[in-house]
Amino acid sequence: MESIGLFEAKTHLSELIARAERGEEVIITRHNKPVAKIVPFGGVSAELLERRLKAVAAMQQIGREIAERGEPLTTQEIVEWVREGREDREERIWSAATGSGG
Repeated sequence: MESIGLFEAKTHLSELIARAERGEEVIITRHNKPVAKIVPFGGVSAELLERRLKAVAAMQQIGREIAERGEPLTTQEIVEWVREGREDREERIWSAATGSGG
């Protein structure tokens, strides 16, 4: 997935829209930080569908682990999971924006 600066995106908006119509996605950056994504309208890409299915499976696994544990989660555990999720999300955004794939 390509990233493009805001100024260039404004200059080439019709080209970016045409690319979205062909199924491509483009990340828009401001000062080299991802701020938006142009995506095709409608159906879900195979990549997004796979990510969603993995997320659902992970949530189901968490539910099973909590049920097996037999006691509720602590506030600290919930806070830590939220923190980890935010860090993972930031890594994915930066990887996509920089093309590092990591």
